[in-house]
Amino acid sequence: MGRPGKPPGGLGKPLGALHKFRQRARLTALALLALACTASRLEAAGSAFAVDTAEVGEPGNCKLESWVSWADNRDFIASLAPACVVNLGRPVDISAQISRSRTVADWTTTVSPKLKTNIVPTAIGRIGFAFSATATVDTISREATQYMLTVPATLRLSDHVRINLNAGWLHDRALNENFFTYGAGIDWRVRGPWIVTGEVFGQTGRFAEFGSIVKPRWQAGLRFRPVDELSFDLIYGRNITGENANWLTLAATLRFAPGTR
Repeated sequence: MGRPGKPPGGLGKPLGALHKFRQRARLTALALLALACTASRLEAAGSAFAVDTAEVGEPGNCKLESWVSWADNRDFIASLAPACVVNLGRPVDISAQISRSRTVADWTTTVSPKLKTNIVPTAIGRIGFAFSATATVDTISREATQYMLTVPATLRLSDHVRINLNAGWLHDRALNENFFTYGAGIDWRVRGPWIVTGEVFGQTGRFAEFGSIVKPRWQAGLRFRPVDELSFDLIYGRNITGENANWLTLAATLRFAPGTR
């Protein structure tokens, strides 16, 4: 989301102090990213939050997202998701989520490449749309296990509040089943660097056969973004992978604008 206006010149911290703070913040983010990579070897679609936005940055913008999630049934996920926006005749966000997850006693490693492009730009008071395509590959079997097409929509109510809606199609090859996917979320910058996010999401299907897989899922999180380049998230969720467990997630995002790499 857009940040609130910057303070007038001469009223903030000296530039040297701000530069040192940003350096320390980057080092902290890299430490957390390293933790996520070593917690296991590294599962599926590009963010610790499930509901996507319709926004795509300018070509040249890149980011690195990482998160670790623990469930009270001992399930576990660690993910690393690098992404960059490139010009392919239009801005396209290209990402790949690399994940390592444990379900009961079974470990799985997956890679999920994703492409997203904006179709209708977002603006305050006007809804915007995008289109994304994602595939998930099991690195052990070397087979694609899922395909997903999603249409994210974003409505900006102000510079501080936006609503995100998702609708899409998921083909699960392991279950040999198609699902309609949905999601709704809100981002609200409550004060300064603090942003509150809440979302509900899920997929439809034959309830008798799939049980909690088709039950609604939800997450709520608090983001701290001290500078534009860096943010941290603390997220609590329920049933986020369709297993009826409670989840706690820690995430960090490091952003790189053109000319800063």
